[in-house]
Amino acid sequence: MNDETTNQQETGAPAADETFAWTGDTDNGADADGAASNAREWLSQLQSMIENITEQAGPVLRQVSAKAAELAVVAGEKAGPVAARAAELTAEAGTRIAEKSRDLAADLRREQAAKAAAASEAADAASQAASEAAAKD
Repeated sequence: MNDETTNQQETGAPAADETFAWTGDTDNGADADGAASNAREWLSQLQSMIENITEQAGPVLRQVSAKAAELAVVAGEKAGPVAARAAELTAEAGTRIAEKSRDLAADLRREQAAKAAAASEAADAASQAASEAAAKD
């Protein structure tokens, strides 16, 4: 600390402003005992206030919890039928989509079979025409 003090004095830095410094007598043990006594009293009061708050908050917390449980019951009762109806509608939609998909698959197979049959007839006609042309020559 001496080095810092001499460094500040050498550099010409201004000294600390002690206008708001503690003016009480720090050598007096009675003030320290009084402050410790006040601190203990404040802590005791604070502890008492915290205990009072927890005692008063208990019933309120139980009431809030009961109300939340009641609201959950009402929500469950109202959501149940809605969920059941949504399940029914989903099942109906699934059935309709399955039927349309079966019909679409059957139509595609029929079209494919018809194209294959037409291609087969064209191939037969082409081979027959080739055979007739070869027989004429």
